[in-house]
This record gives sequence, C-alpha cells and structure tokens, in this order.
Amino acid sequence: MNYAEHISELHGVDKAKPEQPVIFMKPDSSLLRVNTPFYIPDFASEFHYETEIVVKINRLGRAINRKFAHRYYAEIGIGIDFTARDLQRKLMAQGLPWEISKGFDQAAAISEFVPLNELGGNIDNISFHLDVNGETKQVGNTANMIFSVDEIIAYVSQFFTLKMGDLIYTGTPVGVGPVHEGDRLQAYIADRQMMDFLVK
Repeated sequence: MNYAEHISELHGVDKAKPEQPVIFMKPDSSLLRVNTPFYIPDFASEFHYETEIVVKINRLGRAINRKFAHRYYAEIGIGIDFTARDLQRKLMAQGLPWEISKGFDQAAAISEFVPLNELGGNIDNISFHLDVNGETKQVGNTANMIFSVDEIIAYVSQFFTLKMGDLIYTGTPVGVGPVHEGDRLQAYIADRQMMDFLVK
C-alpha cells in the first residue's frame, strides 16, 4: 500500500491513501534465497508476484528520528513478495489477520544486496522493474512511493526494534499478477539484473 496506482488496482480508484505505512511481517523461514526456484504451494490457487525495493538494516535502532534514518542502511536489493491472493481476500473479508497469505515458506524472494552509492546514492530515486517470461510487467521508482524509505524506518521503529540484518520490503508498484508453473521471473534495479529464477 505504498504506491497509489497499486492501491487503485487492488481496491479501486476511490480507495484513500493510507495515513501511515501499512506494515506486516514475514518470518525468516519465508526467505527465498537468490535465484532459488519458487515452488507453488498447494494451500491456495492464486499466487501473485509483488516486486519491491528492499533495504537492509545495518545497525540496532529503536524510535529512530526520520532525519537520522539514513544512517541505518547502506545497501539495497530487490525482492518479490509472493502473495496467496485468494486466501488473502478470504481472510480480509472475514476481518481476520492475513499473515498466512504473505508469510508462508519461501514467500519472500530476495536478491543479493548492492551498496547504495553504486546506484547513485539517492534512495528516493531508484528505478526497478520485473520481467515475466521476457515481458515487462512492473515498473517502479522509489520517487513515487507514498512513504519514503526514511519515513518507513521511522514509523516501524516506533513499534519494533530494528536489528542488524533486518529487511524492509518497501511496497510494490502497479502491475501485480499471477505466477504459473514454468514462468521465468527476472528482476532489475535500473538496468542491473538482480534476480533470475523459475516458478515450479
């Protein structure tokens, strides 16, 4: 819920932007390491990709002031937040927590990380995109986020102590869609390929 067009594609054009970042957590068991295949689970029938810039926290922090948030990261990567969309819809309609639709095993694909200064140093102007079977499906830029990386860090750290190695997925742009067996997913930061893996 951090790109206006993505909010519209999921909830309609009349859906208001959130007043605070919308957050949820994934356990470390949900990590899908670099270029490991994603195996479609059997507990749902519709799994979507959501491509996101990911920030790696590099020091301990709590109740971080926004103006100091930039001190808590130096590397970024790209990730895919896999979502069991049909299960999520069912849980949300019942007013229930929906972590199981987001935090299941291997639901958080992650690339290697690169120093931010290799990408120009400006976290608020990072372009990225996802290709599925050679066709570009998502294009985003952190300049279009509703809440900046530093705002997210400041907000999250009010509730959770951030520790070295914690990963913050910063939200997905418009263009999410289903994955199918045999799909090939390739994710890029600017023109730098960061992930290339199969769905099985």
